[in-house]
Amino acid sequence: MPSFDIVSEIKKDEVQNAVDNASRELQTRYDFRGSDAKFEFVKADLIVKLEADEDFQIQQMNDILLSKLIKRNIEVTAAKFSDITRSGKKSVETVEFLQGIDKELGKKIIKEIKDAKIKVDAKMYDDSVRVTGKKRDDLQAVIALIKSKDFKQPLQYNNFRD
Repeated sequence: MPSFDIVSEIKKDEVQNAVDNASRELQTRYDFRGSDAKFEFVKADLIVKLEADEDFQIQQMNDILLSKLIKRNIEVTAAKFSDITRSGKKSVETVEFLQGIDKELGKKIIKEIKDAKIKVDAKMYDDSVRVTGKKRDDLQAVIALIKSKDFKQPLQYNNFRD
């Protein structure tokens, strides 16, 4: 029976490369000369920490990071920016990357599939949704349906089996 998985994954290496490129650009920018602005990447948690002297520098660093993520084909909807906090003489912001499908999002996806009345079965497994059906065309219809909806998180479709 044909099946596929709906997942939400981010390539950690690509995020690392984007952060490295943003750090390199930060060092060459004239408006950041003499400041202690920096990007810090925690690979295990997929979190980027932005540190600068002023709030407006953090906002500029956001733009730099977003442009580098786009160049690396990482969907910016996966990046969740926290509020800018002031810690002593530094302004700090963390950017967390959403990965995996949580239970709420999984329920929304399954509900959308069931409401479309396509003859497939969708079930939640760990951090993915498995969709199975008798016809390959039904599975392709589900992929088209999910792509047309906005779930505010990038979704990929893999493990397609005939």
